[in-house]
Order: sequence, then C-alpha cells, then structure tokens
Amino acid sequence: MNFETATDWDEAFEYLPGSVVELKAQPGVFYTIDFYEAMMVPPVWLVNDPRPRYPHELRIVSCIKALSCSLEPQLVST
Repeated sequence: MNFETATDWDEAFEYLPGSVVELKAQPGVFYTIDFYEAMMVPPVWLVNDPRPRYPHELRIVSCIKALSCSLEPQLVST
C-alpha cells in the first residue's frame, strides 16, 4: 500500500499545530491542536486532551499562518 497517496494533505494543512479548535459536542470548550498525525485514526491530537479527535468533531476557531517558504523569485549571486 502506498501511504503517500492515502494522505489527505488538505486536511493535514487545515488542522495545523497551534490552531484553536472547539469541540462541536461541547460548545465553549476550546483546545489547541498539538499535532496532526496522518497515519493515526483519529488523526488530530489536542494539547491537554488524552484522546485524539476526528476532524468532524472539531470546529476551527482560529488558524495560524503556516510556516512555509516564499515562492517569490530571489536573485542568487554566484
């Protein structure tokens, strides 16, 4: 099985570490995403919550900027 093709990258980038989420089943209960582990079911781990969660259980309240490299062309001198 090729695990790379089974990864939902859109979901992985939506549930970034540091984002604040609310439990849909418990409105007003907020957690910070610790990490997203694509190979785990459920994949979303929250800070101070021992139980991993499925994305459909969560509502994203606040996102953080993804740390990524710039796609702007840069002059490189040789």
